[in-house]
Amino acid sequence: MFLTITTTGTPERPATDLGYLLHKHPDKAQAFSTSYGTAHVLYPEAEAGRCTAALLLEVDAVALVRRGKGKGRGGAPDAALAQYVNDRPYAASSLLAVALSGVFSSAMKGVCNARPELPGQARPLRVEVPALPARGGPDLVRKLFEPLGWTVTVEPVPLDTEFPDWGDSRYVRLVLESDTLTLAEALRHLYVLLPVLDDAKHYWVAPDEVDKLLRVGEGWLPGHPEQRLIISRYLSRRWSLTRQATERLELVRLAETDDSEVEEIDNAVEAETETEEKPTPLAVQRREAIVTALRQSKAARVLDLGCGQGQLVQTLLKDPAFTEIVGVDVSMRALTIASRRLKLDRMGERQASRVQLFQGSLAYTDVRLKGYDAAVLSEVIEHLDLPRLPALEYAVFGSARPRTVLVTTPNVEYNVRWESLPAGHVRHGDHRFEWTRAEFRAWAEAVAERHGYGVAFEPVGPDDPEVGPPTQMAVFTLTAPKEAKAA
Repeated sequence: MFLTITTTGTPERPATDLGYLLHKHPDKAQAFSTSYGTAHVLYPEAEAGRCTAALLLEVDAVALVRRGKGKGRGGAPDAALAQYVNDRPYAASSLLAVALSGVFSSAMKGVCNARPELPGQARPLRVEVPALPARGGPDLVRKLFEPLGWTVTVEPVPLDTEFPDWGDSRYVRLVLESDTLTLAEALRHLYVLLPVLDDAKHYWVAPDEVDKLLRVGEGWLPGHPEQRLIISRYLSRRWSLTRQATERLELVRLAETDDSEVEEIDNAVEAETETEEKPTPLAVQRREAIVTALRQSKAARVLDLGCGQGQLVQTLLKDPAFTEIVGVDVSMRALTIASRRLKLDRMGERQASRVQLFQGSLAYTDVRLKGYDAAVLSEVIEHLDLPRLPALEYAVFGSARPRTVLVTTPNVEYNVRWESLPAGHVRHGDHRFEWTRAEFRAWAEAVAERHGYGVAFEPVGPDDPEVGPPTQMAVFTLTAPKEAKAA
């Protein structure tokens, strides 16, 4: 991994002041040991008019795997080859960001005891990163760096220069230029945004990463237009940490608005309110409603169709009344995450015998789905194009024919109660439709009529007197044990 920082100067303010700021002498080449290799600092040029410092990080791939112990990108059990064959020795990532903070820690803090006036001075800066993973492409690179005062030159790297038809890779060559930033600000930007663009970290993201992000992002992160994306990616999409960081940044914004200290804002709420119970998330209420309905149906063998990352399967496993639980999803990635969530590889033999996960599409009949007491389609149907719903209908109600079928879907009428949801938008980008209560009832009653089921409807979540509940649930009960009626 390679990165250069260049500045220009005058006889009065020589460019070689960069050596004071970085605490690395321009006449020396220095090496620093890191947990994952060796970081070298050298100066390809060091004149009064122009000075360039280079950071070269040699990555020890074997040490990276041994220290990672299966954590982080490339260390997953199902990616053994990727542990040794990957882009880490060549493309900037969180490894380079950690090296920056370790080798240039004083510079990043804006400390220079020998020349204390230098850290606060803005100077011409040019940062070059020859190979940078950019998940989001050049447009995202510009969105991240331009609001911070950088002039951005970003060139996509082709997959193969001899075969231009293959298109571009996910890597870019990046050049950043600015006359208005200090070196400390530049280093802090790089430290946060390099792993954000890579959208991966080589180490486990612990809660202390929130403090680190807010400390390094002080002064620029609270007002950044891509703040949410930066926080989410930097914290490896761990929602609890992301929420914590977002809430603390909001306190910073409020404090700046009121010209007060964060501590004053944070303590402005009466102590009694801290003991108030937080509202139960809708996803939890939905799972509770499903489990209640399954218990009432006396189901023991349950299908979770479109199980996603296995949250409902995990809930059902806690109740011994459900003797067999099968999760089905078309996405292998989702099933892999579900397997990890359930810890199937470490589960006891008796518990493991109760659960199965397998890939399958609900658009096709599947003999593996027959013979179960109940099937759950939780927040599934709205992800299908409407012309494909009849295929799902027949696969579940006509072919598999469990005694009980539970279907939950958003109630579009309730969307007006979501303050953060723009008018006319669905709740999730992948939703192909969202039905009103009347539309859902009409569909469910028609399905029940065609396939010999009775159907009842139950609200999930707070039942608003004007717009109904946020989630609507249909409970289908088999009334005609013979084969389904002709559609």
